[in-house]
Amino acid sequence: MSLFNKVLATVGIGAAKVDTKLHKSTYILNENITGVVEITGGSTEQQIDAIYLSLHTNFIREIDDKKINDQAMLHEYKLNEPFMIQANEKRQVPFSFALPSVVPVTTGNSRVWIQTGLDIKNAVDPKDKDFIEIQPTRLASSVLTAIQNLGFRLRKVDNEQAPSYLRRRIPIVQEFEFKPTSSTYRRHLDELEVVFLDQSSNSIEILLQVDRRARGLGGFLSEAFDMDESFIRITLFENDNISAKLAQAIEAKMK
Repeated sequence: MSLFNKVLATVGIGAAKVDTKLHKSTYILNENITGVVEITGGSTEQQIDAIYLSLHTNFIREIDDKKINDQAMLHEYKLNEPFMIQANEKRQVPFSFALPSVVPVTTGNSRVWIQTGLDIKNAVDPKDKDFIEIQPTRLASSVLTAIQNLGFRLRKVDNEQAPSYLRRRIPIVQEFEFKPTSSTYRRHLDELEVVFLDQSSNSIEILLQVDRRARGLGGFLSEAFDMDESFIRITLFENDNISAKLAQAIEAKMK
């Protein structure tokens, strides 16, 4: 019977199960995620080679001008060394890890989840999936509010594959796309896109993409070849006049 149970366990019948229990479900970037992984033994003993926690998000990938929904693993954490779990045994493994700053805010269609996996040799690996909510840092919220107060309306938020020059650092970027609403910017700009790069407790690095409105034949040709898009990389600190620095950077690209 024991041999029969082991055979069934290799295909997932009567095998060990895993359930991750988070201490909470809402987090801010760079905050620690804590909880326990609960493993319940199946109908026979099994060796657990490793417990993995991986952080995932969804994003849009463009291939041949087609937009494809995809998923990206942002980070992976190994929790333990190999151990044996007996039939029906319950074991809890606590964990704690910091959210990396590349994790997108869960707004719009953005989703973030933690996937737990047990690495069991010669068997189907049990998995568990837990969605979490990611809120922006106070500084990121200040940046978004300042942009809206300058005269822009948030139109959409998308997770997209990072451009080639950023891909070594981060697999995806989250773009906040704004449309100008004030006459000052509406005369000159089509849109403003914001990407948050490095973030800490007192500073934030952002990438602004200023899309200038086409004017005349020359403007039309520039727009056709994406030459009207200007990029600004700027670091903001907690004590900065954020609105003033953003306005200065944007208006410099409007000239």
